[in-house]
Amino acid sequence: MNMYVSNLGFQVSDEELKTLFNKFGEVTSAKVVMDRETGRSRGFGFVEMADTSAEEAMKSLDGTQVDGRAISVTKARPKTDNRNGSFSRDKGNRW
Repeated sequence: MNMYVSNLGFQVSDEELKTLFNKFGEVTSAKVVMDRETGRSRGFGFVEMADTSAEEAMKSLDGTQVDGRAISVTKARPKTDNRNGSFSRDKGNRW
C-alpha cells in the first residue's frame, strides 16, 4: 500500500521517514518530495509497504509528533491529470 504523509518537518529525510515506518514492517520505499527549483522539502512524502503493515502504521502514526509537527498519514490516491485548461502558465489567461 502506498501512503501519503503530510505536515512533515522540512528537515525530515527519506531515511528518517523510512526508519519511522520500519517499526511496523518492511518499507518498500520512502520518499520525501522535494521542490525542483529550490531543492528543499515540500513538507510531504510517500511511503510504500505491505498492506497489513501499512494499516497498522497509518493507525499508529497518524497525528503523532515528528520533528515538532503532527503528521497526517493517509492512503495515497492516484495522481490525476490536471491538464483540463483550468490552469495556465500565462498569468491566469486561458490558452
